[in-house]
Amino acid sequence: MRVTQSMLSSNMLRNLNTSYNKMAKYQEQLNSGSIISRPSDDPVVAVKGMGYRIDLDKNEQYQRNMNQAHSWLDGTDEALDQVGTSFIRVKELIIQAANDTNTPEDRQKINEEISQIKQHLQDLANTKVGENYIFSGTNTSSPLFKSDGTIQTTADLPGLGKSIEVNVFDGISMPINIEGAEVFGEINTFMNELETLLKNGATGEQIGNALGVDFTAGGNPNIPGLDSLNEKVLVKRAEVGAKQNRVELMEERLKSQEVNVTKQMSLNEDTDYAKTITEMVTTESIHQAALSVGAKIIQQTLVDFIR
Repeated sequence: MRVTQSMLSSNMLRNLNTSYNKMAKYQEQLNSGSIISRPSDDPVVAVKGMGYRIDLDKNEQYQRNMNQAHSWLDGTDEALDQVGTSFIRVKELIIQAANDTNTPEDRQKINEEISQIKQHLQDLANTKVGENYIFSGTNTSSPLFKSDGTIQTTADLPGLGKSIEVNVFDGISMPINIEGAEVFGEINTFMNELETLLKNGATGEQIGNALGVDFTAGGNPNIPGLDSLNEKVLVKRAEVGAKQNRVELMEERLKSQEVNVTKQMSLNEDTDYAKTITEMVTTESIHQAALSVGAKIIQQTLVDFIR
């Protein structure tokens, strides 16, 4: 096969163009810090990178869910803590009212404070986190107690007692609320019964029975006493505490996953600067050599002899 000057020139220009492309590629990798700038550079790396980014986006959403869970559980714990504080004052008032030296007027004054505490407990039952009522089950837009002081029922709110769950990991969800209708309903019934006793001139013994496990002095054996109610509130707080611990464990797991996925994504597509610089220097040397050889290959023209 006859090799012409035109063929030599074409091959040299094609090789020089390839060399320029390689140097441009290495320069872009050094400037961007990534081994690919478009999926066509390396489809396998691009697909893996998309998968890692999806995992990070999901992780970010789960961590936002954790923040919501923290807010919800912290609000629940704070409300139950105030219920316990209110019980301490109710106990003091019951002990005070159980003294038969009190006149009806004295007990009426005590009853007025009992009524205010009952209202406060209803307000706690209607606690909101953001725009959501936390003790109304899935009916987060409706308060547990109506404005007239009566408690909602499942006929009014079908979602009472149902769990509100948030996704905390792939395929894992956890409830962030507690069932509050039952315990607050019993508290409200107890406070109503206590008010009735104080209004109707009950004896000190009858009033004192409210401190026990069963409040039977008012003729209703189904009403738990203050000690029983306090125990139920403590059980609910323990439930909240267990959920808070689980949320913290899931947060640690999500942070660990975020670090691992970020590391894998870096290994997949970040530029190895030492290797890339070495390859670029090598390519530049080859390019310079190609230019030198090419200058000798291309024949001189008449223009070169005019000088």
